[in-house]
Amino acid sequence: MKPSDWSGVLPAITTPFQADGSVDLAFLAKHANWMMDAGCRGIVALGSLGEGATLTFEEKAAILSALVDAIGDRGPVIAGVSALSTADAVRLAQEAERRGCKGLMVLPPYVYNSGDWREARAHVETVFESTGLSCMLYNNPIAYGLDFKPDQVAQLCIHQNLHAVKESSADIRRIAAIRALVGDRLAILVGVDDVLVEGVAAGAVGWIAGLVNAFPKESVDLFDLAAAGRWQEAERLYQWFLPLLRLDTVPKFVQYIKLTQQVVGMGDERVRAPRLQVVGDERDEVLRVIQSALDTAP
Repeated sequence: MKPSDWSGVLPAITTPFQADGSVDLAFLAKHANWMMDAGCRGIVALGSLGEGATLTFEEKAAILSALVDAIGDRGPVIAGVSALSTADAVRLAQEAERRGCKGLMVLPPYVYNSGDWREARAHVETVFESTGLSCMLYNNPIAYGLDFKPDQVAQLCIHQNLHAVKESSADIRRIAAIRALVGDRLAILVGVDDVLVEGVAAGAVGWIAGLVNAFPKESVDLFDLAAAGRWQEAERLYQWFLPLLRLDTVPKFVQYIKLTQQVVGMGDERVRAPRLQVVGDERDEVLRVIQSALDTAP
């Protein structure tokens, strides 16, 4: 992969579980191809939406192999790389390369995410240097409590295999700030579903998407309209889509998106503990949002 390959809609794929709690690799393959059929450019696995923190190393390796086998040359499989320690992150990055992945999405370390710039830089740089794979830095200060500022992102560009940044700060100004420092050196991808159109208008060239797991065609259509500058058409679709896209921006986004998948017939709401399926009034409200969208689909 090169910077121009980090573009379009790249689903942050959910991890499906069977009734016994094991990973459903057969459905995972089906799900990935369903989204590729809709026009997605590749698949990002093992991220936050993929419940990566609750998966064993062996499960992660099996997921990556299943996805590589499933989509073949249709697009890249990109492995989310996150771990408690830098050594474990390096091990996963190297395993992803062995399993045939084409790229890495490099996250800060789990739990110890309050370190300073020197520590954060050392962690991600060690991962970059451990592999020849194309890398995307994942900046999500809301979820991880660690913020890679634009000038820090620019400093990381000394690594020739750093090709992209997933910007999930929800601050649209960040996109222009990064571009002002690095130009086209890095592809910038939107990482928060409900700022997609604004992000593309600011210069983002891709979308690491969540609701695409349930609405792939609509997600690809929305991105393509925005990328083409067809703003009035994009706005109509965006206004319909926004209540769903906002399900990606709350603490229980995994449960909500998996519930949405179940309602549309492309997945199951099972999650891995400590997450639990939503119940009661909370569940009813999410179902109302989903049903309203289905009833008014363009």
